[in-house]
Amino acid sequence: MPHPSIGFIGLGIMGEGMAGRLISRGVAAGSSNEVPPLVVYNRTASKCDDMISRYPNCNIVVKKTAREVVECCSIVFSMLSTPEASRAVFDGDDGALAGVSSGKFIIDCATLAVSDMTGMDERVRSRGGQFLEAPVSGSKGPAHLGQLIFLCAGSEIVYNDPIVRSSLNAMGKAMHYFGPEVGRGTRAKLAINSLMGTMMAAFGECLALATAVGLDGNAILDVIGQSAIQCPMYALKGPKMLRDDHDANFPLRHAHKDMRLAVDMAGDAGVAYAVTECAEGAFRRARDDAGLNVADRDFSAVFESILREGSKGGGEISTTRGKERDG
Repeated sequence: MPHPSIGFIGLGIMGEGMAGRLISRGVAAGSSNEVPPLVVYNRTASKCDDMISRYPNCNIVVKKTAREVVECCSIVFSMLSTPEASRAVFDGDDGALAGVSSGKFIIDCATLAVSDMTGMDERVRSRGGQFLEAPVSGSKGPAHLGQLIFLCAGSEIVYNDPIVRSSLNAMGKAMHYFGPEVGRGTRAKLAINSLMGTMMAAFGECLALATAVGLDGNAILDVIGQSAIQCPMYALKGPKMLRDDHDANFPLRHAHKDMRLAVDMAGDAGVAYAVTECAEGAFRRARDDAGLNVADRDFSAVFESILREGSKGGGEISTTRGKERDG
């Protein structure tokens, strides 16, 4: 018996790699009845064409609307970049919600506000479908390598469905279920991303200080890598930061959005979040600095804003900055 079709909505920085994993791991887009087709939609149609070009012998079906994807698929994953993009694709006559009917499984992997997720859950269930929130920890590289971590909440039926689980296993290295209450997955994601952003801002200040007082930035990276504070993010981002290489894996504007949502969540919960709030401010200033133009560069580019803010105090980067800015 053929498996139900799998849909994927959103082929941007993250979705492109995630959908590719469903194909490369044989979960979808196979040529036989044993493997369902992958049905895709993206607002910029050329992204769908690019995917077909990368996988020319695979069963990829392109639809003109999100509604059509949901109508012809039992299981649909969605990965949109912002709350605004998610609302634009989810709502409306041709939105994903319009295609929901009894038995449809909708899995949303974006990082949104809790209210966005709970609203989608309510509307999907009102049409007879079932909803799972599954925001991810990880960026462009992990998405392409199947190393994402899924932070799930909502329908336990969806979470335990064999095809859904095989899909999540193809796209990620771990999955966590926080219970049936939609919003818990998003809360976990915002807490994690706010810590990541705060770590990046503090890391940028450390490198800026070290180089301003005449130390070699690369030597400082070596020390960090040998100490109790070493972490993969510092090892990956540090050398690139010192040479002004901020090719976007996780755009700074998206990192700031997550931190702002986390600060708001902390305020609602009555939790002191002053350190993260300061880091959120650093990201906001970087995002809004038209002269730097780093909003669409990697979130590590908050370092450039830190350097700019401290430039009046003197000090120079002690390692050669790399290629020309692409902004």
